[in-house]
Amino acid sequence: MRYAIVIPDGAADEPHPDLGNRTAFETASLPCLHRLASEGRVGMAVTIPPGMKAASDIANLSVLGYDPATYYTGRAPLEAAARGIRLAPGEAVFRVNTVTIENGRMISYAAGHIETSEACDIIAALDRDLGLPGIRLYAGISYRHLAVMADMANTIPERVGPHEIPGAAVAEYAAAGPGADRILEVEEKAAVLLSAYESNRQRIARGLLPVTHLWLWGGGVMPTLPSFRERFGFSGGLISAVDLLKGIAVLIGLDAISVPGATGYYDTNYAGKGQAALACLAANRFAAVHIEATDEAGHNGHAAEKVRALENIDRHILSPLAAEADRSGDLRILYMPDHPTPLRVRNHTADPVPFVMWGAGIKSKGAPRFTEAEIAKRSGPAVPAADLLRRMIAE
Repeated sequence: MRYAIVIPDGAADEPHPDLGNRTAFETASLPCLHRLASEGRVGMAVTIPPGMKAASDIANLSVLGYDPATYYTGRAPLEAAARGIRLAPGEAVFRVNTVTIENGRMISYAAGHIETSEACDIIAALDRDLGLPGIRLYAGISYRHLAVMADMANTIPERVGPHEIPGAAVAEYAAAGPGADRILEVEEKAAVLLSAYESNRQRIARGLLPVTHLWLWGGGVMPTLPSFRERFGFSGGLISAVDLLKGIAVLIGLDAISVPGATGYYDTNYAGKGQAALACLAANRFAAVHIEATDEAGHNGHAAEKVRALENIDRHILSPLAAEADRSGDLRILYMPDHPTPLRVRNHTADPVPFVMWGAGIKSKGAPRFTEAEIAKRSGPAVPAADLLRRMIAE
């Protein structure tokens, strides 16, 4: 038997007035997903263990079968693993967002979703100009970057991600706890440098948001994770445009598969991801496909884009996988968001998410449509998401 997981990040939601008081799942045209819901087994799953933050790193570890309460050490280490960044003893790594703060408020957690090439030039300049000992900056994709800091492994401050506080007064969300002074020093020095960079003046002249600050958060040290093969008896690949997911893949021994044109945003290459999943399953027993666009739409409050992303996932990723399952008779599919990112709150929540398990040998306990409400009323108590893959294998 072969297995596939499709993860529409942040897709679960609540009814919203922009969609006629419906959710994106209730609004979108999703013929393949609704078929799977009617023929498969549906339920609700807890992806965020009690007491942990509603974060994508925690939630995706759960979806992939790893209990975050046991294995989680921070978000940035997962992203660092994707880039082959190694930490020396005593070092910690932090996620760095290029952000726009005006009048003390978080205007954009992504500096207007800055282009990667421009962001990389800015990060390279800051790495050269900061002049602070014990810190290295690594450029990533768009607004997502990393900082490695010496002598911080045991002093990692608490800090929310900037996507969690759209429009908020940032002074209320300063880094707190041991090591916070070093985070503040980096951010204050960077803000002075950024205000003088010609690239920022050019961005303003072009009507774009400038990069006014760096925002360091999600720090940690490298985790030790058992391999996917050790846990489940086989291996495969994970397809994502996001370093967070690629890093998880690297750490658990899955192939981190990149797809040309996969951006982690609305314009991602959905069809390319679907074809990559089929190619992976032609050579392996497992493939996971992660799509970030639904989460970005939730954070941005863009209801129509969330609907469009779900429809593209259904058409270009889920439908080809279901067709392969129909053809071969040896493929099971688990479809589930990692967490809700409701359009109303524009942030993650820890609420249980709907899932459907479908394919050869899966006994039906379905719903007429895959929506939050339909599945919730047919589900018993929400189950731990980290158990679902093993349940699908054992079915």
